[in-house]
Amino acid sequence: MAAERLLPASPNWYLSRCSDASAGARLFGFAARNSVYLLRVGAQPAFHGELIGHTERVSGFTFCHFPDQTNLCASSSDDGTVKIWDTQTLSLVTEHTLHQNTISALHWSPLVKDLVVSGDERGIIVCYWHNRNDSQQFFPEPRTIFCLTCSPHQENLVAIGYKDGMVVIIDISRKKEIVHRLRGHDDEIHSLAWCPVPNEEGLYSWQEELQAGEVPNGELTQEAAVAKGCYLASGSKDQTIRIWSCARGRGVITLKLPSVKRRSGAVDPAVKERIWLTVHWPSDHPMELMSSCFGGELLLWDLAQSGKRKWTLLGSSEGQNHSRIVFNLCSLRVQGRELLFSISMDRDVKCWDLATLDCCWTVPSLGGFVYSLAFSPVDTGCLAIGVGDSMIRVWNTLSISNTYDVKTYWQGIKAKVTALSWHLTKEGCLAFGTDDGKVGIYDTYSGSTKNKPPQISSTYHKKTVYTLAWGPPVPPLSFGGDGDKPSLTLYSCAGEGIVLQHNPWKLNGEATDINKVIKDTNSIKHKMPARAEISWKPDGKILALGNEDGSIEIFQAPNLKLLCTIQQHHKLINAICWHHEHGTQPELSYLIASGSTNAVIYVQNLKSIIESPPETPPTITEPFRTLAGHTAKITSLSWSPHHEGRLVSACYDGTAQVWDVLKEEPLSNYRGHRGRLLCVQWSPVDPDSVYTGGDDFCVHKWLVSKQEHSHPPKGKKGIELEKKRSFQPKLKAKKKKKLVGKSPAKQDVNEAVNGDESIKECALDENEMSDHEAEKEAQEQELSDRVSPTVAKEVPLHPSAASVPDLMKPFMNHRATPMKKEQPKEKPAPDTSLKKRKPRSLLPVSTSLDHRSKDELHQDCLMLATCLNAKGNLGKDLVPDSDHVHLGLFADRAALYKMLEVEGRNHLENGHPELFQQLMLWKGDLKGTLQSAAERGELTDQLVAISPMAGYQAWVWTVEAYAKQLCFQEQYIKAASHLLSIHKVYEAVELLKANHSYREAIVIAKARLRPEDPVLKDLYTTWAANLEEDGHYSMAAKCYLGAASSYDAVKVLAKKGDVASLKAAAELALRAGEKDLSTTLSLRCAQELVSARNWVGAQEVLQRQGSLLGQRLVFCLHELLCKCLSERNLAERKSSSLPCYHSWDVRDKDSFLEMVTEVWQSVFGVSTVDQARTMWEQLHGILYPPATTNTHPKQLLFHIAHDLTLAVLSYQTASWEEAVTALLSAVTRSCDAGNFTLLQEICSLLLPEGCDDLRHKLDSTSCRSMAAHKSLEGFLAYGQLYDLWWNLPTDSPISKQMVPESVSCPSEQAAPEQNAVSGIFAEGMAPELEEHPPSMPASCPGPCAADSGDRTERQLKVNRCKVLLSEEIAALQNTQKDIAKIQDTLADMIRQHQRNSLQESKLQPSPESESDKPIPPGSQSPGKAAAKEPVSLPELSKQLAEAKQQLAEFPDSLKAFPFPDVLECSLVFLHIHSQSHSDVSTELRQQALDLLQKFTRDGEYEKICGKFLT
Repeated sequence: MAAERLLPASPNWYLSRCSDASAGARLFGFAARNSVYLLRVGAQPAFHGELIGHTERVSGFTFCHFPDQTNLCASSSDDGTVKIWDTQTLSLVTEHTLHQNTISALHWSPLVKDLVVSGDERGIIVCYWHNRNDSQQFFPEPRTIFCLTCSPHQENLVAIGYKDGMVVIIDISRKKEIVHRLRGHDDEIHSLAWCPVPNEEGLYSWQEELQAGEVPNGELTQEAAVAKGCYLASGSKDQTIRIWSCARGRGVITLKLPSVKRRSGAVDPAVKERIWLTVHWPSDHPMELMSSCFGGELLLWDLAQSGKRKWTLLGSSEGQNHSRIVFNLCSLRVQGRELLFSISMDRDVKCWDLATLDCCWTVPSLGGFVYSLAFSPVDTGCLAIGVGDSMIRVWNTLSISNTYDVKTYWQGIKAKVTALSWHLTKEGCLAFGTDDGKVGIYDTYSGSTKNKPPQISSTYHKKTVYTLAWGPPVPPLSFGGDGDKPSLTLYSCAGEGIVLQHNPWKLNGEATDINKVIKDTNSIKHKMPARAEISWKPDGKILALGNEDGSIEIFQAPNLKLLCTIQQHHKLINAICWHHEHGTQPELSYLIASGSTNAVIYVQNLKSIIESPPETPPTITEPFRTLAGHTAKITSLSWSPHHEGRLVSACYDGTAQVWDVLKEEPLSNYRGHRGRLLCVQWSPVDPDSVYTGGDDFCVHKWLVSKQEHSHPPKGKKGIELEKKRSFQPKLKAKKKKKLVGKSPAKQDVNEAVNGDESIKECALDENEMSDHEAEKEAQEQELSDRVSPTVAKEVPLHPSAASVPDLMKPFMNHRATPMKKEQPKEKPAPDTSLKKRKPRSLLPVSTSLDHRSKDELHQDCLMLATCLNAKGNLGKDLVPDSDHVHLGLFADRAALYKMLEVEGRNHLENGHPELFQQLMLWKGDLKGTLQSAAERGELTDQLVAISPMAGYQAWVWTVEAYAKQLCFQEQYIKAASHLLSIHKVYEAVELLKANHSYREAIVIAKARLRPEDPVLKDLYTTWAANLEEDGHYSMAAKCYLGAASSYDAVKVLAKKGDVASLKAAAELALRAGEKDLSTTLSLRCAQELVSARNWVGAQEVLQRQGSLLGQRLVFCLHELLCKCLSERNLAERKSSSLPCYHSWDVRDKDSFLEMVTEVWQSVFGVSTVDQARTMWEQLHGILYPPATTNTHPKQLLFHIAHDLTLAVLSYQTASWEEAVTALLSAVTRSCDAGNFTLLQEICSLLLPEGCDDLRHKLDSTSCRSMAAHKSLEGFLAYGQLYDLWWNLPTDSPISKQMVPESVSCPSEQAAPEQNAVSGIFAEGMAPELEEHPPSMPASCPGPCAADSGDRTERQLKVNRCKVLLSEEIAALQNTQKDIAKIQDTLADMIRQHQRNSLQESKLQPSPESESDKPIPPGSQSPGKAAAKEPVSLPELSKQLAEAKQQLAEFPDSLKAFPFPDVLECSLVFLHIHSQSHSDVSTELRQQALDLLQKFTRDGEYEKICGKFLT
């Protein structure tokens, strides 16, 4: 028979859906620990039943809301199962174990009658159709699932809330279909609720809040857009409620929780730190939404109004609301009323009427073991309950209007309540004892109304309080008059085995130990037994004390004279109970029942002992009655106040048994609990009602007459009951020292246990949590890692993973065959043989001799007695190898020394020198011990520690020896530490330095030496050198800084050469005062940045250097030049990095020069002539090497930018000669590098109109200025000439391969030269240029045709190029070529002479001087024309002198500046004439031909043509 009424276990905490209500079945169910409790819904709740089957915490519960199946429900658990139940029969229908991870969410589809959807912490969704045993798995997101809910309008839609705040709506009808990803919350999603209205059209006021252009959170599929959609509400830990439009995939309303003040005015400052926001949408109120709040309040939101939403607080009076956060909300309609159910951290289950917003009824629950039950003797029917959740409940069991009229008391209690006792006469006075040894008294009347804390005794027990009892005072409190002492005092018995008497009038005074009174009264000298139980006879004259040894002592008040001792139990006494005195048989009042760990109840009749006490207290061993039948320890006893001789017992076997004591017969057995029973009380008002409490967190009220069993379970029934109890969570003890042996839950019921393992100590292995602990944990931990308070520490959640195995597909279809979960690997059981090993004996020889045969030991005694009685010297008689050496332990010192000598030699032979050393220490030979250990290299820390006992010198010597020993063992740091202990700092530092422990050496040196000591600097520099060799430049720089050598630090930091290192080194040099070095490094860093095309970074680096303003101008011009060239598609197109330009606001200017000048003025402030002159002087001294064809293009462009910067500065200062020189330098660099296109672009940028304007600004009297201008003009014409050649008219006869027409030569020698020229052009009419201008495609062979232009303009351009046909410069260039040729010949001659000398030294020397020999024709370098006759060294020297003499005759101004090759230009003129006769005049043609005939020698044509045709 089930319980008539019960206080259930507390609902599990921090779960999204662990309760639900069924309108069809009119049931409300909630998960508590590892089961589900069902309540029948009505005017008053009634217990319907319990669903038992899970082995671990239940994490989800949901009813089936489909018609005709409302009796079905589903639950999920941390044991990995999802079970389907029938609530009518309380039986299991089916189950599956498809999840491999902890299940965190569960819901039964409201539209599909057999579909149960569940999700786990890995993010896997399982859809299970239990009728056809089919399933599908989904993996929409690799996130931890917190909650999920199926749509009530579309059977394929499921909304999922995740730990990170994302809400996802999936379609389970198609694979990989995510309808929406709703982003808005930034913390855990605690609850989701669908709007009961199936579309969004009727809620027009919400449409106004949608802002135009709002981007939806998820992609909208076509099917979802066609559907009418539905609203979804979500509650999150971020303290907001969001309502989402599923048609649009975005949020439409955001509700922020208000700060609701309690009616009492007190506001918990930490409420916002601990929040669980659950939401519920009532089915009949689509414009209203229910939600929880910070401190347990429930809010009703009005969604009809736009703008700021109005909310209404549920509960019209104080005390109706929950006092802590609410976890779940659900509703159902019964008899025309909409009822709302809520569960909370305050352990209350409440039912609300949504019409009135008032609380209809409350069902309290328990969050711990029920340790104690006590009915008030004054207020009949008032039951006090002591629970392990640190709270006391007082249940008015006689209340008619409220079945569960329970008041809770928690103030001043911070531990498990293990004992309770009501005052016998004073109403509302309740004493309590706790697990931490505290004893206090509560005034339950004033405490309930005024929150008055209890009175706490100032005397604490050291262990758990077992029992409390009110009784008459005993000495010393019994002394004095009636008005000076209380009529009743409080007695407490605790785990340390003593009983204290507390004065209820003065609890702050010291309590007294009644053992002292017992000793004084009974003249007891021996040790008193440890007390385990106390009970006063109802008349207050007799006291019974139960002891840990199983005895019960009976004392007479007030002096506690011992009357007798009952020695029937042999194990700890758990319960003692006296029979009541108001029966028809007065002799029964002398009956005392006792229960212990041995599972047998003994009843003793003490009438004869009490009425006529004997002089000597007897020991009673035979019981009056024996009640046998239980199979485990007895925990509590209670006599029926309505019957005579009827007793009820609570037992660890999980049952309560009613006995007829006089007949020794069992009458009724209750088996409704699922755990061990800890307490029992017979109802004082109902003869048929009994209340029991146990470790299943429940209090049951059951009827004796309606139980189907009469005897305790035995045999198979006991096994079945044990299986039932096995569904209890496997409790884990708190982190206390574990007792050796079996745990109480698994021990044999017949096995003897100690008192510490009895029910008295069951609080130690209870796995529960108080509200105070839970609140603290709630503030410290993430909600996802929390579990129910009852099993918070026994079932840790698996950490959420961000990914799943590759084998896990996003969608899987398979039959729902139960999958065996992979069992965790069991830890290997500890080998009992591997016990703690005994330490090695220091005296093994003497010990072994003391374990010989009995005869030999007798002979030892006789020999020892003979020697001692004769007062002889045993040491002389003992031989080291004799069998009596061990007798030295009992003789004189000499004999002891011989024994120690033998023992020490034995240790050395067996390889245990440390034991030998210890023996020598015991002997007192410390110096010898130290010297011996040092010679063997066996010094230890212990020997060094005790070495000061031998004196200072011995200590120092020992430490030095130990340091050397440690160095051999490569323990250098430890050796240095020991050297420091004898103040040898320098030696310690040198030791560490020699072994490359620089860091430790520096620490010691800085801590122990003077700052100016050179050792410290030497350490830094040495370490820096090693670090520099290994490439650790940053660390080496820090070492140099530590050594006050900032210059070296800067140099080593810049050694790597990358941008970051150079930048840091420049900044370091600037801070260290090395300005010149900082300037150099900054310039290097800027150049590196520019090579990476980062001009912004380069300017930032240079900005800190005030002396580099000139360089900043160069970098600025370089950036503008690169930008212009890139716009003309001339920049490097293959670059790994994008350019980083400045966003300078430059107005459109006519020339590049004006643009540069404007940027300099606006950005750098260079606007005056003096500033320009200063910048010019800074940059003028910087010289770059001349360019070659191998010069990198980036370097070439930077050098050109430097020259152009000088030119622009010269423009600003009107230094025209310097301007021309700088421009000429830039032009010649590009020409020398072979970058002819760059030469043309620079000329077009800087001198778009030519250089005629510069001629008028120069000093015409200065030959140098004119020469420079002529050179610049020549290079401009040189570029224009080639431009004309590249862009010949379209009608030029290129295809005919025409040759220049023959011209009459002035001499016969000119004819072959002219023919050679004609032949070269005939063979080379299709040259391929190395670089092509933009107007000339790279694929066009030879000179490409240009658009036909104005012929007159081309003739003017050709005439401007006649400056290139300078006979004077041609003569100068011809002389320079002759000198170069002679120098090459001399170089060849010297090399040949060196080779011949080397060969002759190996063979034999030649009498003829090598220098006088003529050079053979084939000895000249390749490519040079062979001379017709050998030329000797004197002849070459003479030719060189003549050529140099000719060169000296030319003016210096002419030789100072370069000029294009005149002969090359002559050939180009002739070729242009051959292609277009009208472009080149006859005069120019003749002039070019004359220059070629005059200055061209044999072989010159190929060389000249090869320069411009390749």
